[in-house]
Amino acid sequence: MSKPEGEEQKGAWSSRSIGSGWQHRIFYLLIRLGGRRAAYLLLYFVVLYYVLLRPDQRRKSEYYLRRRFPGDGPMGRLAKSYRMSLQLGKVLVDRAVVGILGPEEVTVDLGGQEELLSLLGEGKGLVLMTAHVGCWQVAMSALGFLSVPVSLLMQREEGDLDRHYFEHAGLDSPYRIIDPRGFLGGTMEMLGVLKKGEVLSVMGDRMLGDDHNGVAVTFLGSPILIPYSAFKLASATGAPIAVLLSWKSGPRSYRLKLFRVIRVAPDLGRRAEAFAPYAQEFSAVLEEFTRDHPFQFFNFYDMWQTSPPRAGAGSAPNTKGA
Repeated sequence: MSKPEGEEQKGAWSSRSIGSGWQHRIFYLLIRLGGRRAAYLLLYFVVLYYVLLRPDQRRKSEYYLRRRFPGDGPMGRLAKSYRMSLQLGKVLVDRAVVGILGPEEVTVDLGGQEELLSLLGEGKGLVLMTAHVGCWQVAMSALGFLSVPVSLLMQREEGDLDRHYFEHAGLDSPYRIIDPRGFLGGTMEMLGVLKKGEVLSVMGDRMLGDDHNGVAVTFLGSPILIPYSAFKLASATGAPIAVLLSWKSGPRSYRLKLFRVIRVAPDLGRRAEAFAPYAQEFSAVLEEFTRDHPFQFFNFYDMWQTSPPRAGAGSAPNTKGA
């Protein structure tokens, strides 16, 4: 399977996957013929190839591994790069399994269901803040109990070959997709979702390209930029932010946990500094996750190679990185 490519300059990243269409189709065929195990078997060799013979790909995992395991030497990082890439490959296989063979092929254990219902019952909408960890798409498939529309802020690059689980099944998206490249970065659409008391799902751990709508936080001992648009929306609407992360807990099982509820003070305005404490709360949750599940953190680019937002950037309504 494939993993995201990230450009090394300016901390940029790309959601486009590696591998050609026919390589992806081989995995999909194996899933249909032999299920998850057949696809996993090929995956072990494919990942070994990329880790050993494609140093450009291996390097993308080392940005994180050097900070998470600072005492490791080259061989230790090589072994951990293999484990991390293999975990991502299994997640992508599982995502395809759900769409091709059906959702019963994967079980999801959700912790915090009653609290999520209670938060939604406040009537101010709910921001679900996720990250590129575990398998957020498998996790999202378990949220039908919320019984309200879910809108997802998502940018998909042209030419990306990876399919979402509902595309494998030939279904329409169960979520309304808000494109951050739209008018005002989708801000008005997202405000409308929360004003109607519905659910807005955003990713909280990546900036996009030259998007300066970010705030500096500390992550694994060094500063990174993360988007603060979701916190700004929460301040404007009163919506609580539920940090919901998933991880692969077994061969065919995932855990989905409500890690924290972040309450943003009202009427904080637009300046990034006002939202820094709340963004740091989210970063602390990510650190907690990486302590317990170090090989299921899937940001394959240099999050730490970035510059602070330019002066006045807090006034921009762009929400691409949310």
